[in-house]
Amino acid sequence: MEGGEDQVKKERVVEARARNISHNVRCTECGSQSIEDSQADIAILLRKLIRDEIRDGKSDKEIYRKLEDDFGETVLYAPKFDMQTAALWLSPLLVAGAAGGMWAYKKHRQKTNVHIMALNLVRGIPLTPMEKETMLEVLTPPPGGTSSSSWWRRWLQQ
Repeated sequence: MEGGEDQVKKERVVEARARNISHNVRCTECGSQSIEDSQADIAILLRKLIRDEIRDGKSDKEIYRKLEDDFGETVLYAPKFDMQTAALWLSPLLVAGAAGGMWAYKKHRQKTNVHIMALNLVRGIPLTPMEKETMLEVLTPPPGGTSSSSWWRRWLQQ
């Protein structure tokens, strides 16, 4: 009796591991579906292959490596990090860094311009109409008083 229960538990473990692996493997025929969701013949064969490999005692990494060797790197949803995929993996960081740099430059330039205008006022150099308007905008308090959330509204309006 216990042998039967033990066998059922082992099959459940095999099934759970197989489903987990199958969700991370792309169907070579469909391309946009995992082999777990696909009903293509190749997907059915790959699911059977994965279950057989698990029953043979292979680890998940060994199974992924075998699939990658047999079908190429595109069979896995998460490409590995190497020189060919570095741009793909690092592009979000590069875009965020560029956006942050542009924002910081804009803020620095805006503050620098206000400081230069203030220095020109102290030196007695007359301001242009555009500079006067900018200085009034900077020095005039917002209507309705200041609130704790007004700084981000001004930032969003820029």
